[in-house]
Amino acid sequence: MSLDNTWFTEPMDKTGTAFSLKLGERVHAEQTPYQKIEIYRTETFGHLMVIDGCTMVSTRDNFLYHEMMSHPALYSHPNPRDVVVVGGGDCGTLREVLKHGEVQHATQVEIDERVTRLAEQYFPELCVANGDPRATLFFGDGIAWMKEAAPESLDLIIIDSTDPVGPAEGLFGKKFYVDCLKALRPGGMLVQQSESPLLHIDLIVEMHKAMHDAGFAQTRLLHFPQVIYPSGWWSGSIAQKTAGPLAERLDPATLQTLDTQYYNAEIHRAAFAVPNFVKRALGV
Repeated sequence: MSLDNTWFTEPMDKTGTAFSLKLGERVHAEQTPYQKIEIYRTETFGHLMVIDGCTMVSTRDNFLYHEMMSHPALYSHPNPRDVVVVGGGDCGTLREVLKHGEVQHATQVEIDERVTRLAEQYFPELCVANGDPRATLFFGDGIAWMKEAAPESLDLIIIDSTDPVGPAEGLFGKKFYVDCLKALRPGGMLVQQSESPLLHIDLIVEMHKAMHDAGFAQTRLLHFPQVIYPSGWWSGSIAQKTAGPLAERLDPATLQTLDTQYYNAEIHRAAFAVPNFVKRALGV
């Protein structure tokens, strides 16, 4: 992270790139037992949450990530009743999940409660579903929670994690995926943020291999823009417990009730169309 009192800049030395936002002021900073969290007021993107020097969420563009990490997977499952969000402490993904009336229960498992409490203060619009009677907020280790989850108790697992470093590193391996597979019902699915197709294709390939090695029948990639993340182009990886085509429950009347800013039926279908270099890398 670079800060000169005018601009916040996140340099990415490995990829030779950087992202910057013009700042107003830093309004909060603290070191939790897990990470350093900072909140900035920016000139054009509203509030910005930064964790360990990396951009996490902004007021202006968060809808892209939260909508695409939830709705494509939910509408690709025939009947998602029980959902868990691992990570996602800003609560935006939980909010999108609970827009679906078919969801009976959604648990958010976040290791650092301070992320959620700061989101409630600086991103209250993301936390409007926290009091939904179908929602449970659990503050603890997502890896341990998944290991202890009852077999075949979940329909959809959303891994809304930070990059695969620090507390999130264990969420990107075969051992964790085995526990996810066990917790899923037949036909269940996992979707995990999988970084930039342009900058992190090797990681995406490793993730899909680990998902297959864990026993998932097939994997797919979906992609979407995300301005404040490296390259501005992001992805989610879906792993299906059993083989077969994705469900496509895209009823126009139902979609209208979602009140989304980016996601719609056309975006849903387009998000699963991947470029040739990604096809070659994944062998599809």
